[in-house]
Amino acid sequence: MEPQLEHRVTDSVATVVIRHPEKRNAMTAAMWRSLPVLLEGLAGDPAVRALVLTGEGGTFCAGADISTLRGSPEEAQGLAVRAEEALAAFPKPTLAAIRGHCVGGGSQLAAACDLRFAEEGALFGVTPAKLGIVYPASSTRRLVSLVGPATAKYLLFSGELIDAERALRTGLVDEVLSEGELGKRVAEFTRVLVSRSQLTQAAAKEFADGVTDRDAHWAGQARASGDTAEGVAAFLERRQPRFGWSVPTSG
Repeated sequence: MEPQLEHRVTDSVATVVIRHPEKRNAMTAAMWRSLPVLLEGLAGDPAVRALVLTGEGGTFCAGADISTLRGSPEEAQGLAVRAEEALAAFPKPTLAAIRGHCVGGGSQLAAACDLRFAEEGALFGVTPAKLGIVYPASSTRRLVSLVGPATAKYLLFSGELIDAERALRTGLVDEVLSEGELGKRVAEFTRVLVSRSQLTQAAAKEFADGVTDRDAHWAGQARASGDTAEGVAAFLERRQPRFGWSVPTSG
């Protein structure tokens, strides 16, 4: 089967699977191109309330398929950045579920997700120095925002791999799970995500990503939605809230 991105939607969670097992799920040019289109469709699907990105089998993503760099490295890098930015801009919570290697372009994709859960034994690396590539400014800033300047420089200068425990200590990942427990934990946590207020999540995502001029917008959304009144009533009545606000669909 050709390398591709597969997806499914179950219980309000979209799962996107990077599938290229012959090359440890390395991303081809066609896969980079297809990701923004796929994300646009999922973002506009009202049935989707959260998204999980993962790799087939025991590897998350070993980066870009190096054969794609023989033609135009600049074009290949541009494809990766556009895919990364589309993932970062996804309007609903995103979580990278990581097993095995998460390297190069795989680390770019993982960093563009809101959260990262990893299985013990996972390895992380940012490897442009091994190829003489200038890492994109936007990707560098995103990495620095996660791990700080010192760790970002360590990763970028050396191209060395770090293990899941170090990734957890530096903030590159949010949780590390024992072998065999990652799928269960991701399912459990995404059930929590889809039960919460989309209004809170959407506003928090913007603010956490540095948006500074939307306070009035979100205050107006909160007043009009009735979600706060519903949340308080549900709490007092000891029942699950029925939040009504949802991410607007385009078109």
